[in-house]
Amino acid sequence: MRIREGVILSQNQRIAVVLSRFNGFFSERLLEGALDALKRTGGNPELMEVVKVPGAFEIPMIARKLAISGRYDGILCLGVILRGETPHFDLLAAETTKGLAQVAMDSPVPLTYGLVTADTEEQAMDRSGVKAGNKGYDAALALFEMINLYHTLEDKEETRR
Repeated sequence: MRIREGVILSQNQRIAVVLSRFNGFFSERLLEGALDALKRTGGNPELMEVVKVPGAFEIPMIARKLAISGRYDGILCLGVILRGETPHFDLLAAETTKGLAQVAMDSPVPLTYGLVTADTEEQAMDRSGVKAGNKGYDAALALFEMINLYHTLEDKEETRR
């Protein structure tokens, strides 16, 4: 039996971060978590580019453009969607998630989901670094591992040819 998995290292990885400005207080904490993960895993912040978009709905379209550009090894998507008094939250969370899933399936590079969907500001705060960890940090680690896994699988395919 062969088992393949990536390692969590970010050395020499060119990362694009798509960051929603809406609910910026929380999303900026997610970005801080992602930068912390990059530094702790040997990455170079100079190789990370942050692209800010107005809100969560705009994340998938920019992630797609960045993914097909050929300039990045992986795309990290970060943002916070807070429940309000209308069904807008459910629609926005579902459509943004579907959009990112489609981009991820069509992308030549890994894309990870670092969106926080929260019922309250307290939940958003907890998930963006106060109590329950930082989902930006977690999504960044997943991206680094997936980039390395992609490279491992590509190397094996090249060897077979």
